[in-house]
Amino acid sequence: MRILLLGGTGEARELARALAGERGLEIVSSLAGRVSDPVRPGGTVRVGGFGGVEGLRKWLTGNEIELVLDATHPFAATMTAHAARVCAELSLPMVRLSRPGWTAGPGDHWLRVPDLAAAARVSADTGDRILLTIGRQGVGAFAGYNRPWYLIRAIDPPEAALPPRHEILLARGPFTVESESALLAEHRLDVLVTKDSGGAATAAKLVAARHAGVPVVMVDRPQVPPGFVEVASVGAAHAWVIAYAATQRNRSL
Repeated sequence: MRILLLGGTGEARELARALAGERGLEIVSSLAGRVSDPVRPGGTVRVGGFGGVEGLRKWLTGNEIELVLDATHPFAATMTAHAARVCAELSLPMVRLSRPGWTAGPGDHWLRVPDLAAAARVSADTGDRILLTIGRQGVGAFAGYNRPWYLIRAIDPPEAALPPRHEILLARGPFTVESESALLAEHRLDVLVTKDSGGAATAAKLVAARHAGVPVVMVDRPQVPPGFVEVASVGAAHAWVIAYAATQRNRSL
């Protein structure tokens, strides 16, 4: 069984490793190529986009894919929507691994917003020295705000327009609570802007913000279309694939 694993996350790499040793499965991991030096999973890897819905359809049929696993970032809504549409058209099963989002706890001061435009507006109204941890692609939403100073942390340099007063910090997680607390104190940051990505790799900033009394502007996840199986962990995704593969083998006997 040939499986396309839409990846780019730690969960995708873990799932690729878990499935690599399973008899009768061939995993092709796909990375979008938006990071210049991505952490690559083991096994067969392709890098780059598919060319929209039509390109994905041709690739799936041309490579005789029988199952699609979507373990992309929770904010990769376009890729998920394209995959869901094409899998429905081709009657291919699709499983999405969606890590749980973050939940505010005692001592947290979160301001939830629906998108980056709202995050830019709310953060500018809330503080003067703002930490942006939203990835490089969304920074353009903040370009029109002249008063605040922004520390923009990303893996690769942003290519969009930038706010006039800023500094860029290139870094890749995971981060510790200690290092995040030191970052907030060193730069006298009074607002944190982030996406509700979930997971442990970058959650330390939320703990550091709580300890420092720094409000968090939290961007909600985009809506994704229905029509696929959704699981919340690598273990659940692995178990689903194994059960499905066994069912398909039994049908062929």
